[in-house]
Amino acid sequence: MGEVVGVPSRHLRVRVLPAPAPIGALTVGVTEAGLALVVFGDDRAAAGRAARRLGAQVVDGGSEAADQLAEYLAGRRRGFTVPLDWSLTAGTQRRVLETLYATVGFGDTVTYGELAARSGSGAAATAARGVGSIMGSNPIPVVVPCHRVLGADGLGGFGGGRATKEWLLALEGVLPGALDFG
Repeated sequence: MGEVVGVPSRHLRVRVLPAPAPIGALTVGVTEAGLALVVFGDDRAAAGRAARRLGAQVVDGGSEAADQLAEYLAGRRRGFTVPLDWSLTAGTQRRVLETLYATVGFGDTVTYGELAARSGSGAAATAARGVGSIMGSNPIPVVVPCHRVLGADGLGGFGGGRATKEWLLALEGVLPGALDFG
C-alpha cells in the first residue's frame, strides 16, 4: 500500500500524562525515532505545532517514554533509557542540549556559564545568557534536564515556572521539599 499524497507518513504519538502539582500534566510526543517533545500542561496545540515542524501527523498513543516520565515523577526512576529524537533542535541549541543530557545526571546541577563552557559555547556572560535562551527553547524538558541548570547567583528561570523547577529539584534531592500542610 503506497503513501497517500499530501499526508505525512511520520507520526507524533501523543499522550497527556497526569503529573503532581505544581506540574499538573505533561504532553509527551514520540516519533518513530524516539522522544521528541515534552510540554508542560495539557497542550495538544503545542504537539500539533511540533508535528507540523516534523512533517508528522499527531496520533494518540502511549509510549515507553511517557511511562518512564510517570515513574520519574513518582520518584521511582532516576534516569531515562528511551531514545531521543533531536529533530526539533539544531546547531548550537542541539550541541548545548546534548551536552546537558550527557553530563548532568540526576541530583546534579550546573550553572549556565559552566554549561556554556562544557558545550564549547564559551564562558563569557553572553554565552551564559545564550545557554539560558537555549534552556527556554528545550523541546524535551525534564528528560533533557534544563531544570538542573542554575544561575550563578540563584535558581534562574524555567519554562515550566519557578515552582515546577523547585519541585523537580526537590524530587532529585537538590532542594529540600516543600512542607505540605494539607
